[in-house]
Amino acid sequence: MTNSQTIEIEGKTLTLTNLDKVLYPATGFTKGQVIDYYARIAPVLVPHLSGHPLTLKRYPGGVNQEFFFEKNATKHRPDWVKTAPIWSEGNQRNVNYILANDLATLIWVANLAALELHPSLSLAKNISAPQTMVFDLDPGPPANIVQCCQVAFWLREIFEHFGLQSFPKTSGSKGLQIYVPLNTPTSYDVTKPFAHALARLLEGDHKELVVSDMKKQLRVGKVFVDWSQNDEHKTTISVYSLRAREHPTVSTPVKWEEVEQAFKKKDATLLVFEAEQVIKRVEKIGDLFEPILSLKQKLPKLAGVEKAQAEAITAGLDIAAQAEAAPSRRKTVAKPAASKKKARKV
Repeated sequence: MTNSQTIEIEGKTLTLTNLDKVLYPATGFTKGQVIDYYARIAPVLVPHLSGHPLTLKRYPGGVNQEFFFEKNATKHRPDWVKTAPIWSEGNQRNVNYILANDLATLIWVANLAALELHPSLSLAKNISAPQTMVFDLDPGPPANIVQCCQVAFWLREIFEHFGLQSFPKTSGSKGLQIYVPLNTPTSYDVTKPFAHALARLLEGDHKELVVSDMKKQLRVGKVFVDWSQNDEHKTTISVYSLRAREHPTVSTPVKWEEVEQAFKKKDATLLVFEAEQVIKRVEKIGDLFEPILSLKQKLPKLAGVEKAQAEAITAGLDIAAQAEAAPSRRKTVAKPAASKKKARKV
């Protein structure tokens, strides 16, 4: 690949620049390779981005240099790049977010050295209604993703009590993320307190490992269950997005069996995937996150969940009691790694 190149994608013309520039110095991974990765992963990535306001995390000098977040679409963009105006209370104006609805837009974004893609959990057409609920499990050293696996099993068990499916993916950085697809009418006024309640519940039951407060001094050797991502003003790293780490790692959907294997072997490296590995995984097993797009689920209506977040612990106790009373689809396992249940595809 030459240092610059003009290409046509689906009738749209764009010029790619600085293709030989190394963006990951430790591995020599170039901007051209970043663009190539996004072009090859596009068939499974674009459906997860389409319609969602997108925040870019750009690294023009590479992962070891300064970066910046870009919410408002640059004025110097092709006229075929779609945007969505979203009102910003902080700026007291509309912010024109990019909508990466097609391959050409994704490649244009990659050419901006936007290594990381952070979409909203909502569609632009209904920004106050999340399509999913997410838990970001962030380990505080010396804890790592292995400890996140244990917390993920506890979360999965709660969801299964309510007949809800959940889907894991790596953050591509240090932790693990659990997604609960909804795709039914709801709001952040429901999902955020609900997520907070679960985080507080886990913290109460497993003080030795779980913390629900983001203060860093509380997180040493524990797993922070970040419930706060369930907010219309926040974004979460996209599935299949590159991360700006030393190596070109990717936020990768994984099977629960893979999470169990990593936990059983206490091997964090089993849940680390780089760009080329992810391409091969998708070619072999398809998009493990496809149910996120279509699976319709409703959160149970629990007393206290829609009240102020300060009452989340009370809601958490309600959840615990109701989960115990609800019919479970399987027995609670003493060791989470023993569970071999496969997620049902829709």
